[in-house]
Amino acid sequence: MNKPPRSFPRPLSELTAPALSDVLRRQGFASTEIVARWAEIAGPDIAAHSEPIRINWPRHVEGDAAEAQPATLVLRVEGPAALEIQHQSALILERLNRFFGWAAVGRVALRQAPLSRRERPAPAPVNRAEAERIASTIPVEDEGLRNALGRLGAAIKRT
Repeated sequence: MNKPPRSFPRPLSELTAPALSDVLRRQGFASTEIVARWAEIAGPDIAAHSEPIRINWPRHVEGDAAEAQPATLVLRVEGPAALEIQHQSALILERLNRFFGWAAVGRVALRQAPLSRRERPAPAPVNRAEAERIASTIPVEDEGLRNALGRLGAAIKRT
């Protein structure tokens, strides 16, 4: 008599990988790891404002003995953060190639668009005492405007 297979909980990634792998493979991703672990690969600051869209691999010509060309990683980036992420592209390439274990990606291309995931951390609350102190130094007649400027000043000072 055959024993039934053991029934135990399996990770969700194990169950969804077959369905996602075909979609991601069409986008140039060899595995779901880059998308699933993007925050770990790129770092939390970069991952908060970007997400990988695809990897463009150059076409390999049969009989070409030349070395394989590195791919291009295409990132979707929020508009205001695009310039900062462009300046950090060397860091992104270094981290990504360290993840692959070889120089797989040689270039980062940015596409400015809203990110598909909208998980943004809530902004830290403004220190009321600091906002009131700043507002008291502003020579403006309108109290609502003075309070708003005080909150703005406290928020700027916080960052």
